[in-house]
Amino acid sequence: MPELLLELFGEEIPARMQARARADLERLLGDKLGEAGLAHEGLETFVTPRRLTAVVRGLPERQPDVSEERKGPKVGAPEKAVEGFVKANGLNDISEAEVRETPKGSFYFSVRHIEGRATRTVLPEIISAALLGISWPKSMRWASGQGRWVRPLHRIVALFNGEPVGDAINLADRGFEVAHAGVIGHRFLAPGPFEVESFEDYQRQLREAYVIVDQEERRRLIVEQSASLAHSAGLAVRPDPGLVDEVTGLVEWPETLMVPIPKDLMDLPPEVLITAMRSHQRYFAMIRPDGALADRFLLVANMPAPEGSTIRENIISGNARVLRARLDDARFFWDQDRRQSLESRVAALSQMVFHARLGTLADKVVRIEALAVGLAHRMDGADVDRVRSAARLCKADLTTEMVGEFPELQGVMGRYYARHDGEHEEVARAVAEHYSPLGPNDACPDEPVSVAVALADKIDTLVGFWTIDEKPTGSKDPYALRRAALGVIRLIVENGLRLPLLEVFKGAAEAYTGPETRSVETSLMEFLAERLKVTLRDRGVRHDLISAVFALGDEDDLVRLLARVEALEAFLNSDDGANLLTAWRRAANIVRIESKKDGRVFEGDVQTARLEESAEANLHEALEKASAEARAALGREDFATAMAAQAALRRPVDAFFDSVTVNAEDRELRENRLNLLARIGLTLGEVADFSQIEG
Repeated sequence: MPELLLELFGEEIPARMQARARADLERLLGDKLGEAGLAHEGLETFVTPRRLTAVVRGLPERQPDVSEERKGPKVGAPEKAVEGFVKANGLNDISEAEVRETPKGSFYFSVRHIEGRATRTVLPEIISAALLGISWPKSMRWASGQGRWVRPLHRIVALFNGEPVGDAINLADRGFEVAHAGVIGHRFLAPGPFEVESFEDYQRQLREAYVIVDQEERRRLIVEQSASLAHSAGLAVRPDPGLVDEVTGLVEWPETLMVPIPKDLMDLPPEVLITAMRSHQRYFAMIRPDGALADRFLLVANMPAPEGSTIRENIISGNARVLRARLDDARFFWDQDRRQSLESRVAALSQMVFHARLGTLADKVVRIEALAVGLAHRMDGADVDRVRSAARLCKADLTTEMVGEFPELQGVMGRYYARHDGEHEEVARAVAEHYSPLGPNDACPDEPVSVAVALADKIDTLVGFWTIDEKPTGSKDPYALRRAALGVIRLIVENGLRLPLLEVFKGAAEAYTGPETRSVETSLMEFLAERLKVTLRDRGVRHDLISAVFALGDEDDLVRLLARVEALEAFLNSDDGANLLTAWRRAANIVRIESKKDGRVFEGDVQTARLEESAEANLHEALEKASAEARAALGREDFATAMAAQAALRRPVDAFFDSVTVNAEDRELRENRLNLLARIGLTLGEVADFSQIEG
C-alpha cells in the first residue's frame, strides 16, 4: 500500500525543542488522518537540527464512502421547523427526507451519501493543518504575513506513493514562503537538492549526503564513539545523559574526537572545567579510574574527520584554542576572586535585589541567619557559631566574577573561597549545600550545619512570597516555590528532624512587617501538605491518608505525621481496620441522616443509665477503653499501639449493629443510641479523620 513521506526543512531547530516538535507532528498527523478516515499501518517521525520528517505507511488510495444521517423534526411539526431542517441539510424539499418510525413517533431523517475523495487530494489539507498546529515555545514570523515557525522554513517535500503532493500545499495566505522541490543534505558537504522516491530512498540518499535522519541512531553513535575513545585512553566518559540528548540535536553526522586540556589549566576547580566545557561548548568531560577529572575532553563534530586528515587536526586545534580562551578567563576570575574574602563581600549584597517587595540579598541573609540559628537550637549536633557563619556567607559568592560568568557554580565557588579564607569545613560545605536539594535526584544535605542553613534559606523564601501573596497558581510557579517546599520536606524527613513547623513559619514571618504577614503559617502548612502528598504518592502512599491525619488540625511535625500515616495505612490494611472503617461509615451515615431529620447535632454525650442492652453497654465500655489507651499511646507517639486500641472496637461495633435497634420508639433511648454512634467517630477521630479516607 502507498506511503506518505513528509519533510519540513529549514534553519536549525533548537535542540531543546526537537523532541516536542517531533511528538507534535506525530500526534497532529495521526489525528488529522483519523478525522479524514484514512487508516494506516504505521506512523513514524524523525528530527535532525534542520528537518522534521514523517513517514506514514499503508495508506489507502481513497477515503471510504460514508453515509451521514441527521434526525429532523417530527412528522406534522410546524412548517418553520420543517423548512429549517430542509435548508440545514441541503435538501430541495422535505420529500427527499426519509420518514422513520421511532418509539416516540414518526420523524424525518436526512440521509446523505458522501463519496470518498482520493487520498492525494486530501493530504495537502491534512499536512497544512498539522504544520500550522505545531506549537513552539518561541517562534518567528515572515515579514510578509503572520505565518510562524521556530526558524525560517525553506522547503516542504511531500510524496504520496512516490509522487509529489507538495505543490498543492498552499501556505502563502498564512505568510509562509517555502519551496516544494528537492531534499537538501549536509549544509556544507552536500548542499545541492536531490529527488527521492520513497522513505527508504530518502534515508539512503541522505546518508550518502552525510545526514543520519534517525535521532536514536545518532545518539547511539555518539555514546558508542565516546565510550570507545575513552576506553582507548584508559578513561571513562563522565555520565551526562542530558548533554548526550542535546548534542544529538546539534549534529546530523556525529563524529566524536578527543582533545587535550592544557596541563597548566588543570589546577582550576574541576567544577569550573566541567561547567566551561559542558555549558559553554557542549564538550564531554572525562574521568580517570580514581574518579578524578582527566586532562582530556570529547567533542562531537558535525562532519566526517578521518584519522590523520587536515580537517581533523583543524577541528581539534580549533576547539582546544576555544577552550583555552574560556579557561584563561576562568583562571583570571579565580585568581581575582580569591584576593577578597567572602566576609568582605557580604556588604555588597545590599546592592543586589532579591525581590522588589522582599528587599535585597543582604536583607535575606539577615533573615536566613536568624532563622538558621533558631533551627540549630532545635537540632542535635548543629554548632550554632558555624551555622551563623555559614548563613552569613552563603550568598556572598554571588558577588564574585566566577559566579557572574558561570551562574551554575553559585554555592560551589563559595565553598572553595570559604576554604581559601580558612573557614571551618562544615561552614564551607554548608555554603555549597544550602541550595540543595534542587530536585528529586539531587542529594539531600545530612550534616547539621548544612541542613540548618538549607532549611532556613528555603523557609524564608516560602514565607516571604506567602507574605506578599505570590503563591504558585495552576502550572505557574515563577519563583520555584513548589521545589522549595519539596526541599523543605526532604530536609526534614530524610534527616528525621522534629520541628513544629507552624511555630517555625510564624517566627520566620515576624521578620517581615505589614498586615500581610498574619496567618501565613496555616496557608503555608496546607501547601506543604499538598507537596507531601505528591512526594509520598511516588512512594505508593495514599494521599487520603495524609489528608486524614492533617485534618486533625494540630499536626505540623512531619516526622510524627509520617509515623501516623504509616500506622494508619497498616491499620486499614488489616481485616479489623478495614471492617471497622466500614462499620464507622455505617454509623456516620445513620448519625448524619438522623441529625438532618432532627435539625440538631449529636455530640456523643452518652447516658450510661440508659444503656439497656448488653451490646450497647459493651460498646460504650469498649469506646471508653479504646479512647484512654489511644490517648496514652499518642502521648508517647506509639501510633501502632493507638491503632491497635482502635482495632479492638471492631467486634463490639459489629455486635451493636447485629442486636440493637437505633431508632427506638422511646425518644430518649433513640437519642442516647445516636450519641453512642457519634461517639464511635469521636473516638476514631483521635488518631485520624476517617471521613477523609476514600474507598
